Amino acid sequence: MGVTLAFAFNAAAATLTLGVMQRADDERLAPQRVALAYPGHPAGPAAEAVDMAVKESQFELDAAKLRVVIEVRAARNADEAKTLLLQLAKAGAAGVVLDLPAAWIPAAAQSVTVPLLNAGESAETLRQEGCRAHLFHTLPGERMVADALAQAMLARRWTRVLLLHGGSAGDAARLEQVQAALKRYRLTPVAVKAFKLSADPRERDLANPLLLTGTAARGDYDAVWVVDGDGEFARTLPYRIALPRPVVGDAGLSAQAWAPRFDRYGAPQLERRFARGAHRPMTGFDWAAYVAAKALLQAALEQAAAPNAAQMLKALSRPDFTLDGFKGVRLGFRAWDRQLRQPMLLTDGLAVIGSAPVEGVMHPKNVLDTLGADAGESACKAGS
Repeated sequence: MGVTLAFAFNAAAATLTLGVMQRADDERLAPQRVALAYPGHPAGPAAEAVDMAVKESQFELDAAKLRVVIEVRAARNADEAKTLLLQLAKAGAAGVVLDLPAAWIPAAAQSVTVPLLNAGESAETLRQEGCRAHLFHTLPGERMVADALAQAMLARRWTRVLLLHGGSAGDAARLEQVQAALKRYRLTPVAVKAFKLSADPRERDLANPLLLTGTAARGDYDAVWVVDGDGEFARTLPYRIALPRPVVGDAGLSAQAWAPRFDRYGAPQLERRFARGAHRPMTGFDWAAYVAAKALLQAALEQAAAPNAAQMLKALSRPDFTLDGFKGVRLGFRAWDRQLRQPMLLTDGLAVIGSAPVEGVMHPKNVLDTLGADAGESACKAGS
């Protein structure tokens, strides 16, 4: 399954082919689920943001006489993702934006050498043991999200934290990142409680917010941190807990790559341009796909007469390669795990109330490296 989009046709122009790999029949984008607007969940296909990035770069592309062709492919499983990615590479794609499940990416990435920009998966495994030198990440990793929230809580002196988490494997992995962030910033987890959504009346109490946050919580706490990748439990948690305390994580205060009501650094203009084209607000997933495409285009324009995968990979890997993400600072990829350094936006879904790194957090080289695994603690050495 595929779609081809061509831009700026000129018989004398060089051609840059970029791929977009999406999920076929993406359950995350089911209309009834999108309508609920869970924090940190996608609301539309990555190709819409990639298309916008190319259109916004049209002036530079025309000046460089570079014609861009976007090949969109949708995979139904891991094997098909690998096959389609190989086909894109053999057809001359010089870079690919990925929006695939974490379990599909390692085998697919191992089969090609073109730059791959992950814009749809936050799993830490892709940035740690499963990293690759040509696999870059524009969507923040789970550890970045957890560190951003932990910093915000430390700044507000919410030091005692009650953790609630779901029972899925994904929630277990994300809980580990939250606990690591709490340890880094010396916040105290007063209790860790699992919840379970069930249609069985005998298990109704396992998702009762009052019971989970009351006497079973073993004392007082300053905030409740909920880890719920599905989102259904988390969305009903604020204002239903036993004590009058804030909720953070997958409801209440969250840390996002993007928020529609961010009002600085040209963000409102970017938001309006996206809404005109996609007919919906921009999410963190859209922003990650947009920035991924901008990075590939910027790398290609360094050698516009004949851009190729090897040249673009070299450009993306340079320490001085930076781009504008409408967040107030230049963004670039970390050498050790290929994660895009970026500020995180702190939002309650209605307004952006701050950003991370928070004021006062220090780092010997780059304060943005306080978000996510730093070089010395990373299991990935992709750039070495």
